[in-house]
Amino acid sequence: MKKIALAVTLASILSTNVQADALGIYLGGQLWDNQASGTFGDGRSQIDFNLVDEKQNSFFVAFEHPLPFIPNLRIASTSLETDGVTTLAADFEFDDETFRDDAQVSADFNVSYVDYTLYYELFDNDLLSFDFGLTARDFDGDVTLATQITTGSGTTTQSASIAVTDIVPMLYVATNVGLPLTGLNLYAQGNFLSFDDHTLYDYEVGVSYELIDNLAVDMNINLGYRAVKLELEDLNDLYTDIEFDGVFVGTTIHF
Repeated sequence: MKKIALAVTLASILSTNVQADALGIYLGGQLWDNQASGTFGDGRSQIDFNLVDEKQNSFFVAFEHPLPFIPNLRIASTSLETDGVTTLAADFEFDDETFRDDAQVSADFNVSYVDYTLYYELFDNDLLSFDFGLTARDFDGDVTLATQITTGSGTTTQSASIAVTDIVPMLYVATNVGLPLTGLNLYAQGNFLSFDDHTLYDYEVGVSYELIDNLAVDMNINLGYRAVKLELEDLNDLYTDIEFDGVFVGTTIHF
């Protein structure tokens, strides 16, 4: 969120020197009710921790301009937080800690990322738009396991944590189809990567409705479905095969 706040502040400073019809600023956010499923571990084995469903937040800011050879900029922040618990059927190693067979182990998956996207508008009109670009996905977070161990001297907590801090390149595409005389638009957008044993995607499809449409500001409400896949092979010693998916509601404001 600090990175998003810095980007918005910089954009506000820059926009004071740009005419309103020369720079478009888009602000948006969504509340995402998703289901989490999958496994993770340190590579030797992966465990299903019965991850619980959560509501997640996502925000973005985008800046578009009329200069043909300079890409537009989009910055988006997403949080993926969930937890779960399981009883181990065998010894399990995580971050050089060994959790013993039959231990009840809790998991806390807390990973966020900021997408820095440079993109071009290949088409842009009221009936059809298509954007294409590249994203640098900046991961930041950690995955923590913990269990209680009872001995003759009392109860202690065994825990292990792997920090997730890395930048991964992804392809970005987005399209919007307007339905004339209805105020409705069908849209889809996403980021995709399949490279070097990593398979990631983050896409959403939905419908938007124009609540406000005038010369000063446009405001849309969005409804749709979003899915995020994290199949990571040795990202800071973390291996995952996790998917988050579900419906969302959001809004987009265009100045």
